[in-house]
Amino acid sequence: MVFSSLIFLYAFLPLCIIATRLVRTVKAQNLILLAFSLLFYAWGEPVWVFLMIGTALGAWLISLFIDRCRSKAAARNWLILAVVFCLSSLVVFKYSGFIFATINDLIGTSLPEHTFSLPIGISFYTFQILTYVIDLYRGETKVQKKFYNFLLYASLFPQLIAGPIVRYSDIDEQISERRVSFEETAQGIGRFLAGLAKKVLIANHAAEIVTLTLDSTRFASLDGLEAWIGILAYSIQIYFDFSGYSDMAIGLGHMFGFRLKENFKHPYVARSVTDFWRRWHISLSTFFRDYVYIPLGGNRLGLKRQILNMFIVWSLTGLWHGAAWNFVLWGIYFFVLLAMEKLFLLRWLEKLPAIFGHVYTWMSFILGWVFFKMESMSDIGTLLQRMFQVRSDFVTNRGVVLLQNHIVFIVIAFVFAMPLLPWLRSKKPVQRLMKDLKSKEPLFGISSSIAYLAILFFCTMSLVASGFNPFLYFRF
Repeated sequence: MVFSSLIFLYAFLPLCIIATRLVRTVKAQNLILLAFSLLFYAWGEPVWVFLMIGTALGAWLISLFIDRCRSKAAARNWLILAVVFCLSSLVVFKYSGFIFATINDLIGTSLPEHTFSLPIGISFYTFQILTYVIDLYRGETKVQKKFYNFLLYASLFPQLIAGPIVRYSDIDEQISERRVSFEETAQGIGRFLAGLAKKVLIANHAAEIVTLTLDSTRFASLDGLEAWIGILAYSIQIYFDFSGYSDMAIGLGHMFGFRLKENFKHPYVARSVTDFWRRWHISLSTFFRDYVYIPLGGNRLGLKRQILNMFIVWSLTGLWHGAAWNFVLWGIYFFVLLAMEKLFLLRWLEKLPAIFGHVYTWMSFILGWVFFKMESMSDIGTLLQRMFQVRSDFVTNRGVVLLQNHIVFIVIAFVFAMPLLPWLRSKKPVQRLMKDLKSKEPLFGISSSIAYLAILFFCTMSLVASGFNPFLYFRF
């Protein structure tokens, strides 16, 4: 089930809200949320819900042994078992075919290249479960002795499929005790609808442009202008698709009393690649920093070791996104840029006018999306050739027509990717206007409700017309 579906909007979510409001105790609310979360996950392929429950159960049982250990060495052994146990299913279902294919290519063997259908959200919930057992071993969180509460943490439907990756220590008190006010529910509805609009009204339209260009049967014959329009559209699609999902997840969390951390902070205004990755998919960057980079030595060791640690982190980051060489190349591409910035480039950028940093960063992530989007080395080479090879047919009538049809949308979409609302809220006239509106409580409430209903109406009409529209990050 996806957030941007009619069954979720008009059946699942209302029923879940009503059911949790009809009971008074947090325990009853947790059990209801757990039941709805398992139903949410099992909606498409019910069999994979047992894999998730099994992974959570195994990790939870091991966590009980870690908590009882009197020596650090014994606890470390249980931790290793937990990590191997959790990662084993991820390796089998996501990476086994890639591993065997790579071995066959390297040494000429004929190992069977079994490919499994990828359990949805497995990368997210596996990492989330790992944060719990690792933090417990480190003494940074308390053991959860009730399995249904731990399973709720692992399967909570607002962030189950595509994050943000939530550390148990950030949410354990909210699982045990929380209250949901009317104001928080209203705030959650607003945030959810903002994310829904991002996904349905912007990301889905950008996906149509991507289909016309990068996913079309005539991809190999695109002119240069069409190639640039296609990759710009993909830059729009992936940002509004993923940040829209994160907004919906955070909004849903508010509706049920959970405060999930921000996962995006307007990454397209970054002035360096380092800054970009502090703003994009923050929970994943934080995971690799806290659980891979720092344990490897982080910035405490010499510069050569820091660069090596960065290479390991970004190779793993690429592989986390997918078992394919284009994702490995994507990770190494960003490693090279980040290493250059660490060595010298960041100091250069700080001395230049801000516009140079913005242009450099824009070009960097746009090129990065080429590696991320195109699944084969030949397609990556073809797209880069179309984008940068100066030829007489770089601009054709097809490209001009495509630009005329979509230039307004592309410009508006990139404008909406900017931090307009925070900028407006910082202006005193806007602050005074909002204060005056809020003082007129009935009018403000009615106008907000009308705005919410309008967004829901337009999104519903778009969903009815377009049909199924999965999120891009579901496949990770």
